[in-house]
Amino acid sequence: MTTVRFAPSPTGWLHLGSARTAIFNWLYARRTGGRFLLRIEDTDRVRSDVKFLEEILADLKWLGLDWDGEPIFQSRRFDFYRQKANELLEAGKAYKEGEAIIFKVEPGRTIEVEDMIHGRIMFETDNFKDQVLIKSDGSPTYNFSCVIDDASLGVTHVLRGDDHITNTPKQILFYEALDLALPRFGHMPLIMGPDGAKLSKRHGGVSVQEYKNEGFLPEALANYLILLGWTPPGGIEILPLAEAAKIFEISSMNDVQAKFDIQKLKWMNGEHIMKRTADDLLPLIKDQLQRDGFDLSAVADVYLGRLIDLYRIRIKTLREFGELADAFLKDEFAVDADSWQKYLDPPANRENVREFAARLEKLEDFRRDAIEAVCRDLARERSLKAADIIHPTRLAVSGKSKGAGLFEIMELLGKDKVILRMRGAVT
Repeated sequence: MTTVRFAPSPTGWLHLGSARTAIFNWLYARRTGGRFLLRIEDTDRVRSDVKFLEEILADLKWLGLDWDGEPIFQSRRFDFYRQKANELLEAGKAYKEGEAIIFKVEPGRTIEVEDMIHGRIMFETDNFKDQVLIKSDGSPTYNFSCVIDDASLGVTHVLRGDDHITNTPKQILFYEALDLALPRFGHMPLIMGPDGAKLSKRHGGVSVQEYKNEGFLPEALANYLILLGWTPPGGIEILPLAEAAKIFEISSMNDVQAKFDIQKLKWMNGEHIMKRTADDLLPLIKDQLQRDGFDLSAVADVYLGRLIDLYRIRIKTLREFGELADAFLKDEFAVDADSWQKYLDPPANRENVREFAARLEKLEDFRRDAIEAVCRDLARERSLKAADIIHPTRLAVSGKSKGAGLFEIMELLGKDKVILRMRGAVT
């Protein structure tokens, strides 16, 4: 049975690159009917923290991933690693240096790896020094514990980032020395920033948590990450994980570095937002608004649902909802100063808004069609384009130069609030 694993280290938040590694391992396991295991690499006793572990597991679930069985913790297997290192000592394949146990690297060898993504890669052992198996403090090194765990868990395929390529020949030496079955290896090119450098903080957010906080949907982030390294058949771009698992092939993975494009991610997130209903989005947007400091205690779900219907096709992230629709949620809302000057400073525009408000006050049926009729009648009487009234009115009632249709905005805000804002803007 195909068995793959994801092995996060709980010394920080889940990085986008690590999340992509987890997703591809999950896809391969589900595509082949195999197992997807979690191994927690918590051998660093100083930096490992349970808060990071909890967040990593929560992020994986948030992205839509599940795993088979319980996670394996390396911190609980030190005795097992020492036992295996002692086997190599007894076989004369390792030696002690103080409390450390060190593996003897045989010089003059060529190690060949048939990589699932890059093809054949060759390494010379003359470029390696002897390898530490157990450190002087009793903890195992990464390469040794990795081999022992992968072998004992029955891992058949190791799919990981290119930054591990140089670890692979060293690990192969341990497999051979312990007479263990070799897994197949596949190394994915790393995610790079727009400037071609390895993705880092200077390019923006690098952790899954940051994108959660910015209002990205899990299905959109997962969708985007799988396209950074794999091209689905037919060039499909909007692809749920469940559908990707049915068609994923490692042979279709790219062997060139992928550049992270935040604008492409935002576009994709917007596409996924549009696929959600207002009911689906309601709890997510409420959470986002509350995280962003909005007081929703007096905002009914029905009202918020109608507002979501107006704006869900206009936002690329959930955070943008509050930025665009704040005028519906509080009286002290952000105002586009440049647009205000352009549309509400001219005396003629102010007079038009003032007259529009006077006519709306007499309107008993305050619905979008009736509001629009009043606007267009006024425009005809004054030989204006409707836009000459619409633009300054939009600024007056919402503070924005763009958004949902003005008449839909006015209907949802309600007659009293609309007239109050219009008059307040031109007094």
